[in-house]
Amino acid sequence: MARLSIITITFNAEATLERTIESIENQDFKDIEYIIVDGRSTDGTMAIVHRHEAIVSKWVSEPDKGLYDAMNKGLRMATGDYVWFINAGDEIAEPSTVSRFINTDADIIYGDTIMTDMDGNVIGNRRLTPPEKLDWKSFKDGMLVSHQAFVARRSLCGEYDLNFRFSADFDWCIRIMKKSSEIKNSHMTLARFLDGGITKQNIIPGLRERFRIMMHHYGLLSTVMHHIPIAIKFFAFWISKGRF
Repeated sequence: MARLSIITITFNAEATLERTIESIENQDFKDIEYIIVDGRSTDGTMAIVHRHEAIVSKWVSEPDKGLYDAMNKGLRMATGDYVWFINAGDEIAEPSTVSRFINTDADIIYGDTIMTDMDGNVIGNRRLTPPEKLDWKSFKDGMLVSHQAFVARRSLCGEYDLNFRFSADFDWCIRIMKKSSEIKNSHMTLARFLDGGITKQNIIPGLRERFRIMMHHYGLLSTVMHHIPIAIKFFAFWISKGRF
């Protein structure tokens, strides 16, 4: 049975961290290395970490250069066969979630995500849905699998490119998929994702970065052609749901 490293990035997250930790603590699969990388919080975040030291395998609290720099620190600390980022405010979907997907030889396990608000109430599904079969070319149509529903073999995980401030996870997932031999659809909702993260808060620069990333991996013509239906679906969802 594989060992799983779960990494949580925090900064002044006392309002949301407890439910994240509890969702990991409540897993019926116990071979989890739980790592918290904190950006030197000034609120009660670290008090919460200390309260849960029985489940937190490793933690660090120090200044960083942003979210993806902190994620790179977490990757360097991880020793599990697989890594999974469940950040402050996000939750594993069910207590049985890990035990239902972990027994595999796949390089990547992916699934769906439910969006929640600050109080943990369900908002609905993501605008984009995971495809039945996933490979590195699938992201020509956008980030069809959220970062919170993407579990990767640690040996294939390079570091996040810090040249990207808002969409380095998009590039990171593509690079891992390019190196993967088997990508498994769990056919499960893997995570509850707290709406309003760094990319959402910086939607325009984030989309510009994604365009650059797509050009790098797929070429200019393919990127432009795929952005036409992406833009249509984006605005249609925004109009009908009042969110994106």
